[in-house]
Amino acid sequence: MDRTRRAIHQPARPTFSELFTPKLVTVLREGYTSEHFKADAIAGLTVAIVALPLSMAIAIASGVTPERGLYTSIIGGFLVSALGGSRFQIGGPAGAFIVLVAATVARVGVDGLLLATMMAGVFLLAIGYLRLGTYIKFIPYPVTVGFTAGIAVIIFSGQIVELFGLKLAGKEPGPLVPKLMAIGEAAGTINLAATFVAALTIIAIALMKRWRPKWPAMLIAIGLASLVVALFSLPAETIGTRFGGIPRSLQMPAFPPISFGRIIDVLPDAIAFALLGAIESLLSAVVADGMTGRQHRSNCELVAQGFANIASALFGGICTTGTIARTATNVRAGAHGPVSGMIHSALLLALMLVAAPLASYIPLAALAGVLAVVCWNMFEKQAFATLLRASRGDALVLMTTFLIVIFRDLTEGIVVGFALGSILFIDRMAKSIAVEPDQRLVLDDVADRTGAANAYDSSEASDADTVVYRISGAFFFGAASTVATVLDRIADQRQNFILDCSAVPFFDSTAANVIEGAAHKARRAGVRFIISGASPQTRRMLINHGVKRPLVTYAASIKDARAQLKNAAPAS
Repeated sequence: MDRTRRAIHQPARPTFSELFTPKLVTVLREGYTSEHFKADAIAGLTVAIVALPLSMAIAIASGVTPERGLYTSIIGGFLVSALGGSRFQIGGPAGAFIVLVAATVARVGVDGLLLATMMAGVFLLAIGYLRLGTYIKFIPYPVTVGFTAGIAVIIFSGQIVELFGLKLAGKEPGPLVPKLMAIGEAAGTINLAATFVAALTIIAIALMKRWRPKWPAMLIAIGLASLVVALFSLPAETIGTRFGGIPRSLQMPAFPPISFGRIIDVLPDAIAFALLGAIESLLSAVVADGMTGRQHRSNCELVAQGFANIASALFGGICTTGTIARTATNVRAGAHGPVSGMIHSALLLALMLVAAPLASYIPLAALAGVLAVVCWNMFEKQAFATLLRASRGDALVLMTTFLIVIFRDLTEGIVVGFALGSILFIDRMAKSIAVEPDQRLVLDDVADRTGAANAYDSSEASDADTVVYRISGAFFFGAASTVATVLDRIADQRQNFILDCSAVPFFDSTAANVIEGAAHKARRAGVRFIISGASPQTRRMLINHGVKRPLVTYAASIKDARAQLKNAAPAS
């Protein structure tokens, strides 16, 4: 009977195949029609138009050449869609990586970046196959909002030089404060043509978002800015003048230089890439789930991200992750499944093969304008303001994460924010536990025994030999001292002590140790100790810690506990 009940109430654990089957396979099994392909083709084209300028802009802002951003979207994006656990995820370079990638390139060069990206892919494979992706979702919301807002500020600060065409005296500093100081010193070198192009790009995107929201605003704005610069011969730097254009083909796959010393050098970067990639991709998948009502497979998604990063690095690309803006665009464009993401990558490849020469005319100020708009959208202003007003705890976690990301380090911001959020959660949970006399249960039991309708007024309601207390809430290490104080005070007051645990959803080893101490004290005082209402898991935990006969007995309910007392001999 017990086995049957467990089979009914506890769903079977998903198999390996169910956890790691790509959503592409699921969609094809459901039946894939020409109408589905048409919807995916339209969505893929829409996303490709958005991804084309963004991929190059993010690559340039990351300190690498623009074609590496395209390689990332083509190779990495294809594998994210083909192997991933989300129907709608679009993979590619993400703004969140700009700071990390730029710092890595500055420290170990492009070859070191490629090695770190491959290693991050291996780490993501391990995280996925070890099924640790389930725990990424435990990152508190204030941490994600503060983290994203901090990244937006950092990315925007890195675009100021391009937005105004400034000429710095030396290399642009990485940290925010020195960067702003260097920008201030170069204020006299402002290029009015670059400033005009950047402003034109931003205004064009804003106007089209307002009046023609279905148009590819970023691509049109880039095209308009390029046309203006070419027609009027404006002295604004372009992709051609700085990088000599972009190639018209993919490079052949090749491993970067690998040695033990090199691996040690880039290990911190690889860990940061993997951590940020896991968070960013699963956050993007959750956003897509919220827009569609679907459910992604988190560990399968991380495995796909792992393969995508390894392949991206082999072809010269940078870090690949799920991108929230492009994924949301994919959903809004009516995508049916992962084929849209694969089409998006194929179309980007076609555009690179056919239109690569035209990319030489794209002004860098226009790409900086695109990223400025991205930063504005990344900074979730309403969510930020709401969390500041919500509670002091949420505001503290938000601002701590935000400020550490800006002034210290991205990974450090996540870790500190998560730790602070966890401590505040433990404090809230500890304060929610209650240990109090349950007179209602006592009187209800008296009514059962006497059959009296007015048992609450009966003299039998007062039991001089028995006290009943109920624990309500999660009983864990954070609440142990509170409960221990109460139990020490009451465990030797009566001949019989009933502790009701039916309202305890969770018990840990510290809690079991507290109960064991109270049981020993009761035993020494000659008090009969009965634990009622404990779930099978709670009872197993207590028994494993020695809370068993003769220290205590167990009962299914208060009524059963009283029946034990009635039938048992007095405690010695």
